[in-house]
Amino acid sequence: MLKTPDRESFFAALQSAGISEAQTEFSVAPAHQLVSKSLLEEIADFIRVFDTVTGREAWRTSAQRRGAAIAQMTRKETCFFSAWDFHVPPNGGSRLIEFNDSGAGFLLAALINALYCAAGGLNGDAQARIPPPFHAFEKQIGDFAEAETRAFFGERPAELLLILDDEESLRHGKFRSELRLLCELMRRRGWRAELGAPAETRWDGRRLLFAEQAVAFVINRSTDFLWRGADCSALRTAYEAGGVYIAPNPFSYVTRSDKQLLEWLSLPHRDAELGIKPDERRILDAHVPETHVLQSDNVDMLAQRKNEFVFKPAQSFGGRGLLDSASVGRARLRRLCKRDEKYVAQRRVPKARTEIDGVVLWTDIRVWAYRGEIFLISGRASRNENRLDLAPPGGWLPTYPSR
Repeated sequence: MLKTPDRESFFAALQSAGISEAQTEFSVAPAHQLVSKSLLEEIADFIRVFDTVTGREAWRTSAQRRGAAIAQMTRKETCFFSAWDFHVPPNGGSRLIEFNDSGAGFLLAALINALYCAAGGLNGDAQARIPPPFHAFEKQIGDFAEAETRAFFGERPAELLLILDDEESLRHGKFRSELRLLCELMRRRGWRAELGAPAETRWDGRRLLFAEQAVAFVINRSTDFLWRGADCSALRTAYEAGGVYIAPNPFSYVTRSDKQLLEWLSLPHRDAELGIKPDERRILDAHVPETHVLQSDNVDMLAQRKNEFVFKPAQSFGGRGLLDSASVGRARLRRLCKRDEKYVAQRRVPKARTEIDGVVLWTDIRVWAYRGEIFLISGRASRNENRLDLAPPGGWLPTYPSR
């Protein structure tokens, strides 16, 4: 844990490096956590199985069958900042809570990890495996984008790279500094890169335009996952035309990120149809807590067992729409079914605990991977056991593999 003078220099370094919102809108905990080598290897094995299973034709076909019309087109983009969120219960192991193809925080987490090392003197720590310098991480992210470019176009296009998010997030979102950092990174890599909102794009009949410039490559951070809003009309048309790289996109959302898929990952009843093999099932069972999509035929069971589950919207993010199990009953669950509000009930998984400044905090782990390989880990320390409350002394938590 950082001492007071070290904390001040750490937070000042974060602000100087580009996280201007550090400790005002974006809290960072003045402590760190270590992830054991064995636990990280287990998580890596799981992520490889996750990628294999969700990339299989049988899985994709089944997922698309129940997905929106815009997700029916199979796409080849692979998001290079996909993130898996895990709880690490006191009895060991790890359990997947959520998967996000648009895993916010990857640049900020790498910067936090690097600067905490210097402030906390971890460079000489015999237990922690210190990450490479931040500039090396930036190069890695740029290389991922270049790999995606070659796979999609064959070469880098001359048109614009657009980093896309909704207008409110661009102005006031907690990750707006990350979007700026990413834009600057891509410019240094030789791209013409801009930040923009969906409403600022238009389709001219053959091209996607932003500020009257043709767009070829879109890094999508919008949380309108299926682009239903009117502001996304140009984006939908460009996607359906097929000439613009966009990741993540409705296809990746429907086949990987939709929380309803956690039911298939956690329960074996559709394994034969989905092509899940016995050895894959063993790994999935060890890491994915029991999850049910709320339906009229399981309302009674879920109401009876409500204290075992967390109830959350299938298409939410950041803990939004989470229902307190104390307020959940048969009548409310039936109302949700009648309104066709997609909810999932996920078996509650306890978190690891830590203490900072005399305050008990509950921690988790966020893991980013690209094409099956982990390239960054981070975590969060929450003041609330059941919801994310990242107010100080909690916040994003510097996280390192142990040696």
